[in-house]
Amino acid sequence: QQVSQIDGELKSQMEAYNRLKGNLQAAERKAVGNLLTRTLTDIVKKDDFVLDSEYLTTLLVVVPRTQDTTWEKTYESLSELVVPRSTKKITEDSDGGLFTVTLFKKVVADFRVKARENKFIVREFSYDEAELEAEKEEITRFTTEQKQQYGPLLRWLKVNFSEVFVAWIHMKGLRVFVESVLRYGLPVNFQAVLLQPNEKKIKQLREVLASHFSYLDGRGGGKLDVGVDIPGMILVNQEYHSYVYFKIDADVANGI
Repeated sequence: QQVSQIDGELKSQMEAYNRLKGNLQAAERKAVGNLLTRTLTDIVKKDDFVLDSEYLTTLLVVVPRTQDTTWEKTYESLSELVVPRSTKKITEDSDGGLFTVTLFKKVVADFRVKARENKFIVREFSYDEAELEAEKEEITRFTTEQKQQYGPLLRWLKVNFSEVFVAWIHMKGLRVFVESVLRYGLPVNFQAVLLQPNEKKIKQLREVLASHFSYLDGRGGGKLDVGVDIPGMILVNQEYHSYVYFKIDADVANGI
């Protein structure tokens, strides 16, 4: 029951931690994408836009890297009511540049269509100072929260790992006892030991144990065939030894 409670709490804590970690990774990806997808919080400024105008608006346009000159020559004629000489390059990356352009709101739809026909992509963006500030703080907040959760989670794992490990080893001991009684019968007359051989010595150890305990039954070691009946065991094509054997993978860290 205690192990079940620990398992339930572990799942709950790991779910919360992984959710926060996923949010942080998503926020970090938004900051490193191309100009069509990445966040613009660290790029645009209030002065780049015409704000609070009843008639005018400012659009952001992504222009392919080799088309800067073409854009500057043609943007005013892509639609009616484009403010002359209103474009400005804000930034650029390896794929292209990000330009502003100011025009009347009523021609925005037409301008988008004409721009796309010329391989200029109008990016969906509305300048909101509060929203931009919130995005700037998002990565910092997620990073701080992750650090705050990581320490307590690590301490919880260290405390509860020993409890679970002890219970696990106890179960191994019970299995050895039960299997030995089922295989060799009563009265109880066996000795359980822990062996930790060097990786290169495992085969040699198997040979020594097989030779030493071969008198316990006449089958010898190897693979069991379907239908072999051994009291207390349900094995199909599994490795069988004349002695009772259970493997303990003690290198838990590499198993995660």
